[in-house]
Amino acid sequence: MTVQDSPTDIDAFAAEWEAWHRQKDTSLAHEHGFLAVTGLHWLAGDPQRFPDAPGTWSTGDDGVTVELGEGEELVVDGVPVRGRHGFGVIPERGGVNAVWGEAVIEVAKRGGQDVIRPRHPDHALRTDFAGTPAYAPHPRWVVAGRYFPFAEPRPTTVGASVEGLQHVYDAPGEVRFEVDGRELSLTAFNGHAPGSLLVLFTDATSGVTTYAANRALNIDAPGPDGTVVLDFNRATNLPCAYTDFATCPLPPAENRLPVAVEAGEKIPYERKPAGQ
Repeated sequence: MTVQDSPTDIDAFAAEWEAWHRQKDTSLAHEHGFLAVTGLHWLAGDPQRFPDAPGTWSTGDDGVTVELGEGEELVVDGVPVRGRHGFGVIPERGGVNAVWGEAVIEVAKRGGQDVIRPRHPDHALRTDFAGTPAYAPHPRWVVAGRYFPFAEPRPTTVGASVEGLQHVYDAPGEVRFEVDGRELSLTAFNGHAPGSLLVLFTDATSGVTTYAANRALNIDAPGPDGTVVLDFNRATNLPCAYTDFATCPLPPAENRLPVAVEAGEKIPYERKPAGQ
């Protein structure tokens, strides 16, 4: 079932979408957002120094450690630190931000491995960012569906934008809906807001007009009867669509839609081949 545009003020609908999209791009281009990331450094037991971060970094049973040299300083939780500093064991998908001058050093764990990702506001990817191209919004892509919870959350292993890395999520259920009379479904993960859902998917536009690896759609918490609304106009790119320094999850195999969802964000300008 598709929510038709007959009662909808198209201009107001488009204006609301434009405001949402501007805010999304503003957040992406934050001074310490993903466009500011200058490297993805995998930590090991042997101390390593990186060109875009202070100190030497290592990891072990006690977690991540940095050894800062003379004149080097980080600020962690508002407290200046010098010399040797232990960040402890970082939980999976967790992270700590350490301030270094105008930059931030993200200390994180992804796929069971400790990493640091320096974020520099003057990185060219951020300073040259011109916004994300997208399909013009249209009410036909606001689709009504229903959420069906699984009897038990299903541990679901998916690949990542980084080769060899895997992510494991608990999938609480699936969302079923129709596009042009065709019955479709998507395995859902838990969203950021309580009760909300997140679906990762690809479709027939992936690799043509939209980013090949993945697309993401946030869905508000289902109603008491399981009803949900999938607004594909708000299908977004994940950070890996812009930078190779992201470890974004790929969609579950069953979330490859056999239809062209001509809505939402397109391939970023930064990823388009020269001349296109």
